[in-house]
Parts: sequence; C-alpha cells; structure tokens
Amino acid sequence: MAEATDKVKRELVLDGLDCANCAMKIEDGVKKIEGIHSCSVNFVKQTLIYETDEENEQLLTQVKNKIRKLEPDVKVLELNHQHGTGKNAGLHQHDLDHGYSHSHEHAHGEEGHGHSHDHGSRGTKVIAIRLAVGAVLTAAGMLINPNEYIELAIFLAAYLVVGGDIVLKAVKNIIRGKVFDENFLMSVATIGAFGVGQYPEGVAVMLFYQVGEMFQGIAVNRSRKSISAMMDLRPDYANLKVGGDIKRVAPEEVQVGDVIVVKPGEKVPLDGVVSEGSSMVDTSALTGESVPREIEAGNEVLSGFINKNGVLTIKVTKAFGESTVSKILDLVQNASSKKAPTENFITKFARYYTPVVVIVALVLALVPPLIISGASFSDWIYRALIFLVISCPCALVVSIPLGFFGGIGAASKSGILIKGSNYLEALNDVKYVVFDKTGTLTKGAFKVTDIHTSHDGLTKDQLLELAAYAEFHSTHPIAESIRIAFGKAMDESRIEGYNEISGHGVHVKVDGKEILAGNTKLMNKESITYEQPAQAGTTVHISVNGQYAGYITIADEVKEDAAEAIHTLKQMGKKTVMLTGDSKAVGEAVGRTLGLDEVHAELLPQNKVEEIEKLESKKSPKEKIVFVGDGINDTPVLARADVGMAMGGLGSDAAIEAADVVIMTDEPSKIASAIHIAQRTRSIVWQNIIFALGVKGIFLLLGAFGIATMWEAVFSDVGVTLLAVLNSMRVLKVK
Repeated sequence: MAEATDKVKRELVLDGLDCANCAMKIEDGVKKIEGIHSCSVNFVKQTLIYETDEENEQLLTQVKNKIRKLEPDVKVLELNHQHGTGKNAGLHQHDLDHGYSHSHEHAHGEEGHGHSHDHGSRGTKVIAIRLAVGAVLTAAGMLINPNEYIELAIFLAAYLVVGGDIVLKAVKNIIRGKVFDENFLMSVATIGAFGVGQYPEGVAVMLFYQVGEMFQGIAVNRSRKSISAMMDLRPDYANLKVGGDIKRVAPEEVQVGDVIVVKPGEKVPLDGVVSEGSSMVDTSALTGESVPREIEAGNEVLSGFINKNGVLTIKVTKAFGESTVSKILDLVQNASSKKAPTENFITKFARYYTPVVVIVALVLALVPPLIISGASFSDWIYRALIFLVISCPCALVVSIPLGFFGGIGAASKSGILIKGSNYLEALNDVKYVVFDKTGTLTKGAFKVTDIHTSHDGLTKDQLLELAAYAEFHSTHPIAESIRIAFGKAMDESRIEGYNEISGHGVHVKVDGKEILAGNTKLMNKESITYEQPAQAGTTVHISVNGQYAGYITIADEVKEDAAEAIHTLKQMGKKTVMLTGDSKAVGEAVGRTLGLDEVHAELLPQNKVEEIEKLESKKSPKEKIVFVGDGINDTPVLARADVGMAMGGLGSDAAIEAADVVIMTDEPSKIASAIHIAQRTRSIVWQNIIFALGVKGIFLLLGAFGIATMWEAVFSDVGVTLLAVLNSMRVLKVK
C-alpha cells in the first residue's frame, strides 16, 4: 500500500552477487545495523535497498563495511539517493540497466577480486582457463604414476588451480564466524577425500563443482538478461526542443512544460500531451496490446510507447521520476523485496538445514566405526564427505527467487504489474473476485440516452441545461456526460451556493432557482415525489424550487471482454461479486448480462468496505479476496482486500499507489491471466522444491549406505541446481 514519504531510501548495486545464499547473509547482516528500518537484497537484480530516517553517510559506510565483511568479493557501487519512499522515489534506471556488464571500474565502489559465482564474460573466460588447466593436470595425475609423492604433488597442484579460491573463501568465512556455507562444505569434502587417499575424486569433485557453478552463473545471468530485456522500457535519451534547435539530452534533464520531439522508431521518453503531429504508437511494452494505437494532437502519450511512423511534438506533463515508465520500472524492480511465504520458508529452511547436515555427517563419520565391528574410519569418513557434498542447498536458494521473479516478469510482459512475490503467491488462493462496476466491468463512457420532463412548460433542452449547470463543478463521469450532451458554452456567474452531497447528488442555485440533481436517495431525503425511469441506466432526478422537474437517463456500455472474463473466472471455480454505487436496476441489469454470482448496488465507498468484510467472515482463512476497481474512489476497498487490483490504472497515481496489482490495459480478462501466471509460477517453484529435495534425499541415503560415490554426489548438487535454474526460466514463456 502507499507508504509514508518521510523515510529515505538508498540503493546500492552489489556487483558480483550471483549466490542466493550470499544475498541472504547480506540482507540479514544489514538489517541488524542500528538505524536501518528495512533492508531488502534483490538477488536477481543484484541490488540492495535500505531505508533510514534521514540521509546518513556514516550509516552508508557501516552498510558497506558490513557487506565487505560478509562478502569481500562483492563490489558495492552507489546507485543513487532516493529521498522518500512514496511515488516521488524515482530510480536512475539507466545506471541500473548498465550495471549488469560486470565491469564497474568507472563507478565509485570497492574493487573486488572476482567472486567465485561471478560469471560475467571475463570471469567465465578466467574460470574456464583454470578448469582446463586443472583438468589437464588431473588427467596427467591419473595416467602418469611414477610414485606416490609425485602423484600427490600433481593432484595437489590441480586442486589448488581449480579450487584454491573456494578453500580460501571458506577459511575467511570461518575467521569471520560464518562457518556453514557451500564453500565450507566443498572444502571439507574435498580435503577429506585427500585425507583418505582419494586424490582423483577430491580434485574431480572440485572440478565438477566449479564447472556446475560456471554454468549455473551463466544460466542465472541469462535469465536476468531475459527479465531485464522484457522490462527494457527505459528510453536512453530525449530530443529536447530549444528555440529552433533540437538537443539530445538524458530524460532526467527534461522539465515539466518542456517540448520534446519523438521521431519514428524512437521510444516516447516522458509522459506528455501531443501538441503537433499524428502517428501510430506501439503500446505493447506497457499494456501487452499488440494493436498499435492512433495518436494525434491533443492526445495524451505515456513514456515507454514506441512511435511507429509520424513525427510527434510533445509537451511534457511529468518529470522522469514521476513518469509512467519510471513507476513501472520501480514497481518491477522492487517487487522481489516483498517475498512470498514459500521464499521465506526456503530461506529459513536453508539457515537450519546446513548446520544439521554437518552434524549428521560428523555422526556418520565417527559413530559407525566405533559401534560396528570391522568398520574402518576411512570408509565412513568417505561416506560422510559424500553426504556433505550432496547436502548443499544451492538448488533451492537460487531457483526459487528466480522462479518468482520470472513470474513477475512474465506478468509484466502481459500488461499486468504485480508488486511483490507475496501477491503473486496470494493469487493462487483467490476464492472471491469482487468488482467495481464503472470503469472496471463497464467502459465508464457515459452517454445521455433519455430525457424525460415532468414539469409543465419545461422543455427537454431546458431540463438538460439546468442539469448541466447543476453538475458544472462535479468531476464525476456522469456529470461530465451531461455537460457533453448539453454541448454549449456555459456562464459560471449563473451559479451560486454550489454544494455536493456525498453519495446523493448536488444542491445549487441557477439563475436564483433552487436546483437539486441526484439519485433517489436525494429525492427521498428532500421528500420529493419522483418518477421511475422507463429505461435501465443511471438516472439523475432533477427538482426546481422543491418541485420534481424530470429525469435524465445515462447508460454505460459493458466492456467487450467482461462476459468472457466472468465466464473464465467461474470455470476456474471463483465466486464473482459486483459492488456498485449505481442504482439497483442498473447494477442488476449488468449482473444479469454478465452472469455474476452476486450484485450489491447503491453503495457508498464505506459500504463497499463493509461488503468486503462480510465476505471475509464467510471464507476460510486460506482463501483470498481480490478487489478489482478503477483505483481512485476505490482506494479504501483496494487497501482492505487481500489483493487489490487497479484496472486500467496506468495514468492514475492513486491506482498505482493503492493497488497490489495494476492491470495496465482496461481488460477484465487479464484477471484470469494473472491467476494463471500465479498458478504456473507456483507449480514450477514446487517442482523445483520437490525435485531438489527428492534427488538429494535419494543420494543422501545412497551416500550413507556407501552406494553413491563422490561423482554421483556432485551431480546431485550441481546437476540439480542447474536443472532447477533452467526450469525456473520456463516461467518467462507466456502463452
């Protein structure tokens, strides 16, 4: 939900962070620093965001020192300052997008030594050369066998070339009190193999572990790039018009009121209104719609649109930090900071799992030789070492955040913005889908369809004129449709004593006459006898000087895909409910047309919250309620529901702030798509959990009984991780 704007957010890039376990350690460590309110490490985007009360350089130094202490090989790069955590907290996305080349020499941060998990193109070459040299030495050790000492020397050299950095890291971590991690497990297992005379296996395990890590790093980077490419909305420059010249500048430099020019093939860099030119624009990056939209002078354009053919001159209405593209990037970037229950479970699981495994391995090495007659220590130590190699929890801690982030990326590709993995997971348990009517299931484009006069001597045109003046100051779509139907220039001096009565209508004086314009509740309140309208639609009743004058009927069209959306949701077993402030007749007519399960009409915003609370009391604790609204007048309900969805809320700050999910097109059918993506993400995440734990469980048993060797152990660790990462990447493929 919308946050307070008095906290300061700071964002850092953690270059070389390709290990989910390290990300977890950094997040836990920084959270404990005094003065830090919240901290979130985004493993997929390699960023750390923390919140404090005020700008504090001393605290920044503490954060950097803590990261250096926990992970000396991760380079910390300052990205930018973020003042406030509300909608004004814009990202310097340009810096972020260019932060994945793994070559940050230009930025001000700590120079690291290349993380073992960091496989940028240079890192991959270096590790590949090391592994090739190690493999040649291992082959030489196995083929040339003059005597035991030379054999040991060759294998030791191969081991240091291949895995020296892992052992060094394990030693550094032990000194810092961080014992249980994958570096420790691999070092103990391979040094132990040397201790029991299994030299080739000791080197081979480290060799395969490093090969697996390299491929895992490549796979993780590839999926990162897929997600980044999917969200590559950010324009690189803006063509600023200065006098008669056009100057190419960064979008951040453009001010509100400036004029920019967008040529064919370019991205619209900032939100604005077209002042000259017409063109077709591709909106698919923002809305997922494949059909280009026609834009002409007077039309609003949003940053992220791609200009197809004409030249557009645009007057900028929002600074870059406030623009649509900036908000979308901010949402997707920070989505993974709100972790799903499954992610939190795995994080906790990994924290306790590794120490338990080390203790079990120790028992396995020491107890059987003492109680089983004829059992040798070297045999059981070897089994315990295999047990250690198999137990590494990498597959889970890497693939699960990647799966959820992929799901968020896939949804954004379909024009659905999900603000966190927790909301993505919550969509799986949705039982009730509750809709607002106007602008959600209907187009919200009202038209006057009937004018009926009941006052002698008052023509239809005169009734419409009185209604238009009564609604002169109202921003409601119905008021606007009456003014459009009147269609003449209006003189504000004719109006006095304007008073809007919430949920009822308007009380105003026009040319000295007392005019009431509103719904039946207003007529009842003022004890005015009114007529029932002949047509279905929203009715505005009008009285002049306490006498009923007639009514105006305004109808709203149902959206093209609304019936299909309701049908799909009902097929999925969801219950559909509509809450509307409109009259009972209109609400029920729409409900019948669309086949909704329940319709509640004539509700004020607080009544909608009450209806949500009634549903809350009916459902089971695990079931969730989604409320879909247009995000402006529905803010309280969006906040109250388990998952708030803003429909077509792209231009609305209120929608983006209050909702947990923003549907960037006006299509109700996207609700079912969001639920489908959530279900697919959950099934892939659980496939990874069951697969990883299942394979590890089998190999742990085989290892303990002496059936599995070190070679199988390496497959069960590295192979499973690699397969889990590749499986996570399937989430990105949206049908």
